[in-house]
Amino acid sequence: MPLYTPWTILILAAFGLSLWAQFRVQGTFGQMNRVRASSGLTGAEAARQMLYANGITDVKIEPIPGQLTDHYDPIHKTVRLSEPVYSGTSISAVSVACHEVGHAIQHKVRYPMLVARHQLFPVTNFASGIAPLLLLAGLFFKASGLLLLGIIAFSFAVLFHVITLPVEFNASRRAKEQMVRLGIISPSEKRGADKVLGAAALTYVAATLMAVLQLLEYIWIFTRQERN
Repeated sequence: MPLYTPWTILILAAFGLSLWAQFRVQGTFGQMNRVRASSGLTGAEAARQMLYANGITDVKIEPIPGQLTDHYDPIHKTVRLSEPVYSGTSISAVSVACHEVGHAIQHKVRYPMLVARHQLFPVTNFASGIAPLLLLAGLFFKASGLLLLGIIAFSFAVLFHVITLPVEFNASRRAKEQMVRLGIISPSEKRGADKVLGAAALTYVAATLMAVLQLLEYIWIFTRQERN
């Protein structure tokens, strides 16, 4: 690949945005992690309350090591919460925990975008493994056929990023609505929850933007090779 293309500056800007988003989510989580939620519930207790309120009794809640490693495992029906979230009573802790429960609710109601993401995952996992090899081979040997196959494979990863955005935004919306309604946070604390979940959402936006720009760059290179 050429060292510089018309897309280079945009990709570098998106990379910078991604780094800033990661820094912001760490900073916002740390800031709101020092503010105790008025309910006094831990992240695990808040998650369990939200699960029961939605009639979900077959989803487990487990602690996992690390920070911001929280996720919902749809295969094992488990909400896994990082240690600061699982046992923490802060606005950060309950916000992140309830966001992950938002995914469990999506799973229960078969939220279309979540279903699409689950169905796309095996293909994306395979395509993401072979895409770099095909792209490098196509660029190094100036083989348009290999480059095109790499672009097609990489497109699945980009599509996965794009589908992830509404999944994450929807989970956060469900969390914020129900946290107030269930008394997990007070209406005045909702702004803090907005900050935590908004910062996390920005990381997904930045990752998607960078993936889309990279795809456009590969397409641009492919068209240049075809013309030459």
